[in-house]
Amino acid sequence: LQDLVRLEQDLARQFNSFAEAPEIQALVAALSPRVLRQTVDLEGLSALRNNLDNLDAALIYPLILDDRLELVITTADTEPLRRTVAVGRTELNAAIIAFRQALEDPHSDAQTPAQQLYRWLVEPLEADLAAAGVTTLLYAPDAALRYIPLAALHDGDQWLTERFRVNHITALSLEELTTPPQAAPRILAGAFADVGTIHSVSSFELPGLLYAGEEVTLLEAALPNTVALIDEAFDLDTVLLELGSANILHFATHGVFVPGDPSDSFILLGNGDAPTLRDIGGWSLSHIDLVVLSACETGLGGFDNNGEQILGLGYQFQRRGAKAVIASLWAVSDQGTQVLMTAFYDGLALGMSKTEALQAAQRALITNDFVAVGGRREAMVELVSSTTGQPLVPGGTLAHPYYWAPFILIGNGL
Repeated sequence: LQDLVRLEQDLARQFNSFAEAPEIQALVAALSPRVLRQTVDLEGLSALRNNLDNLDAALIYPLILDDRLELVITTADTEPLRRTVAVGRTELNAAIIAFRQALEDPHSDAQTPAQQLYRWLVEPLEADLAAAGVTTLLYAPDAALRYIPLAALHDGDQWLTERFRVNHITALSLEELTTPPQAAPRILAGAFADVGTIHSVSSFELPGLLYAGEEVTLLEAALPNTVALIDEAFDLDTVLLELGSANILHFATHGVFVPGDPSDSFILLGNGDAPTLRDIGGWSLSHIDLVVLSACETGLGGFDNNGEQILGLGYQFQRRGAKAVIASLWAVSDQGTQVLMTAFYDGLALGMSKTEALQAAQRALITNDFVAVGGRREAMVELVSSTTGQPLVPGGTLAHPYYWAPFILIGNGL
């Protein structure tokens, strides 16, 4: 026991020396104030070990340096450890860009770049993960890694979401990491679904989303304690009036994060109202367990290679008190989103946690087997163009990560 105690103390000293090293301190010092507020503190990782035990989770925190990648992993049973990977910033960023391009094209080969990134980001930690025996990965990505979903990495046999639940976190997330959700979901769901209507906001011309109305209608069927607002009924006054009676917000519409001035970023409501980040900053959301931004690019604001804007609207909701946010990393397929979100809420209705439900929904799209979320073993999905209404791929599936991987959960996954 004395040997084990000394070993643990030695590991703690080694990690503290790493966290206090000049190059690590310089990396943190270079962050903008906005990113610094969202960044997990390296020196506070050990204090999270009890929470990790309760969540059956490991925390993974990659740090990108010019000449290498440092992977920090914390589990309930060990002090924070680091594994060094010999890949520099330039090579890593090139792989991230290649993966992003593959993720945004449903006809691409996404597995090849996914496997390359897996070899750098997860494979060096496999022995640690096996020893911990965890089911969940809490993930605090650095810089350009914020542009890609960890769940879509591939080990050569399967996608990472088929092995682990993935929960993105920020510094704010740690304050509510183990707070249990309220027992009964009460949902405020809004959709901009009228494809014949185009709302003009700033320089953006935004049409209704073909499957957004169906998404909200199916959500209402899965969880009856839902207030559904569609098109003109989905307006700012009604949303603000209903906020206090809900603990889940679901917005199936456009979310636009405007680079440069974050306060100009907005969510488009069905009647054309467009509350900005400035407006959302006045909302009281401390009673909200989950905000689902089922929209285009709600998590992403400008691919600027440093990831500073990646949390976008999602971060703002969390800052106002929401326990967790689900947001998208790229312009999503509205039909694929409808299928994914329906499976997600079916999972919640069955008593799954948020991370369990998201993983189950992703697995359902990958395998075309919806039994785990209460559906059929096989679901025929005919992909239809949102502009022409014509089939895209007759008898197609939603197995490509373009359809199931854009949404990440940020914050409390319970």
